[in-house]
Amino acid sequence: MQDWFGARTFDSGDFSVADLARRKAALGHTVSVVLPARNEDQTIAGVVSACATLAGTLVDELVVLDGDSDDGTAELAAQAGARVHTDAQVLPEYGPPLGKGDALWRSLSVTSGDVVVFVDTDIRNPDPHFVWGLLGPLLHDPAVQLVKAFYDRPLEVGERLHPTGGGRVTELMARPLLNAFWPELAGLVQPLSGEYAARRELLELLPFFTGYGVEIGLLIDTLRVAGADAIAQVDLSTRVHRNQSLEALSRMAFGVLQVALRRLSDAERAHFTAAVPTGYTQFYRDVSAIATETHDLPVVERPAHATRAQPTG
Repeated sequence: MQDWFGARTFDSGDFSVADLARRKAALGHTVSVVLPARNEDQTIAGVVSACATLAGTLVDELVVLDGDSDDGTAELAAQAGARVHTDAQVLPEYGPPLGKGDALWRSLSVTSGDVVVFVDTDIRNPDPHFVWGLLGPLLHDPAVQLVKAFYDRPLEVGERLHPTGGGRVTELMARPLLNAFWPELAGLVQPLSGEYAARRELLELLPFFTGYGVEIGLLIDTLRVAGADAIAQVDLSTRVHRNQSLEALSRMAFGVLQVALRRLSDAERAHFTAAVPTGYTQFYRDVSAIATETHDLPVVERPAHATRAQPTG
């Protein structure tokens, strides 16, 4: 792991836009930036605008996959310079969209870039280096196929922004799982980061989980398909975003666990062959009593685009 970390960890400052633009032109590559969004009217314009500053040099397509927002997110994204698709209208034969992972999977059918960059849209400090930093290792090293971002993650408590403390699902769920079962991935600082870039040829070979486990699923499957040396990571300094409630984070952690259990079962590792659970019970205080709430959180896996049946006619 230490050897991997030393060879495959970069800083966005290691790269310049001008150099990357020259390399991109020499390679003949095209780049698509995909922004999944649902009700992000407070931040969407800033994120789109930051990515749009690279249009014509590093970015050839800037696409927002909108999850049927009702707060004007789609309109704001279009005004800021993005091409907007409603996720339900992309590959409708697969039924209603089932979350962020589903939107990312569907985005591959409405983009064409040789390299695809995914950026979350709840970022409060968007900057173009969130895109070009991720492109750096891919344009410099043909062996790199997937690049993950990492950063400091401040935590907002009340009106106060603490410099660290974010990434709680990573520290309490994803990192222990990776260290225990996929130690080749233990050197990733932010395995669940929503900012990452990959070669299309890799992404089209991989299935996508539809829910919160999409990122850990892509990592585990990339390790299986291409090996650890195909993965790199880039320090993007600091990412400020909307922090989720503890209850929401708990459901996210369950989604990560579901995907890990599915992959352990697929590989028959740890003698795990039981069915992956889909019911998740949480507790809350109702007046003076403790009440329960059970969520049905199915684990759905969309097929690799390379194996997806194409429409006829």
